[in-house]
Amino acid sequence: MHAYDTKDLERLFGLPASAVRALTRAGNINPVRRAGKLHYTFHDLVVLRTAGALRAANISSQRINRTLQKLRSALPVESSLNQLSLTALGNRIAIREGRTLRESESGQYALALEIVEEKGRLHVITREGAAPAAPARSSATPATTRTADEWFEEALSLEDTDPKQARAAYEAALKADPNHVEARINLGRLLHAEAQLPDAERIYRAAPRTEPMLAFNLAVLLEDLGREPDAILAYRETLAMDPLFADAHFNLARLYQRAKDEKASLRHLLAYRRMMDRPGS
Repeated sequence: MHAYDTKDLERLFGLPASAVRALTRAGNINPVRRAGKLHYTFHDLVVLRTAGALRAANISSQRINRTLQKLRSALPVESSLNQLSLTALGNRIAIREGRTLRESESGQYALALEIVEEKGRLHVITREGAAPAAPARSSATPATTRTADEWFEEALSLEDTDPKQARAAYEAALKADPNHVEARINLGRLLHAEAQLPDAERIYRAAPRTEPMLAFNLAVLLEDLGREPDAILAYRETLAMDPLFADAHFNLARLYQRAKDEKASLRHLLAYRRMMDRPGS
């Protein structure tokens, strides 16, 4: 268990003392007081981090606690909330189950949407149901003579309105320049969001060179594929390139916790805490 005071929790997760007390009263976290300090399990920290992200999306503390209580009561005895992934879907709370989302209150699946987390930010991507938008092509530059950067900019402009055309533009950017890491990262992210996991992995692994965000996205993908040992290696590669990548530390702490490696879990959790203590975090 890990000792934190209220200032620590607000700095790490954006949760004021009142929100932490509400989570405790609802039974969603169970800190233990020892020697005058409250100690939290790693499960508690996962719940606090989830609650902090939902609160940042303007979800009320009452709704967060109600959802967590409902989920906890529906779980098998041997399960815990840290096996679930919650996120904000507009002003609603959604449960991530593999690559689909289910609204927590209605139980309905949000089949047309997928959530992708990219370095702590959540992106909602439309998967189907929207009318295709015409490609935002520049009449000044014929498609056959475009640079990778021009294809990349077009793809960015299409992501929200026409993901299919955005993918095609990212593919064109990579054809023009296989070293365009940003295009590779975004193409892999879109493929992941559309449940094309093997294709997304292929795109990530074909990179002539890698960067921390690419390795991190690959690690998240490997988790969704159920390949947690491989995900651990990818998160470690992320940190080898960027030791200050806080989310990689947190996710490694979670995976090591599942693997019953308490020492490694604590090491990465403490590293995450140090990252969040840095000015500007």
